[in-house]
Amino acid sequence: MKLYGASGHGKMIIRILEDLNKKISKIYDDRAPFQILNYPVERYDGSENENFIISVGNNKTRKAIVDKLKNVSYAVAIHPNAIIDKTVKIKDGTVVMPGAVINVDTRIGNHCIINTSASIDHECVLEDFVHISPNATLSGNVQVGEGAHIGAGAVVIPNVKIGKWATVGAGAVIIKDVPDGATVVGNPGRIIKQ
Repeated sequence: MKLYGASGHGKMIIRILEDLNKKISKIYDDRAPFQILNYPVERYDGSENENFIISVGNNKTRKAIVDKLKNVSYAVAIHPNAIIDKTVKIKDGTVVMPGAVINVDTRIGNHCIINTSASIDHECVLEDFVHISPNATLSGNVQVGEGAHIGAGAVVIPNVKIGKWATVGAGAVIIKDVPDGATVVGNPGRIIKQ
């Protein structure tokens, strides 16, 4: 496995891969050289192109790195303590952290982050580059557009659509659709930026 990104989120993915007994052959970062958790970090030279995970928490940065890397294949990392229904589909580059729960018929796109103890209920659809933060809850049949970020402890009620590149603030309660690019905070959620 190869990681691109060596910061706090990278540390989490390193631990997942160690818990899965997966060998980490390279860690890349544009700020290299340095070390992270006793692993050497170097700059990417284009010589490797298989089994990558972009280990960067910021959705826009993660997408920019994917756009920059050409002809690279991606892996998935799922912590052994995550609970995932057998009908769930998870695409390449996605990471699922410890304690996350993903229920029946959910679809998760490429390069998503399902963070610690997040709960995603039945029939949700997450497009590419989505980040569901720790302890966030998506009720049934929630749709989350590309690049959206659901903050820590936020709750989204059933059948709601979160727009592309929208941000749901920590602890927000979302009871109606959120437009593309909007920032929503509070209980009930209200748009503070669009």
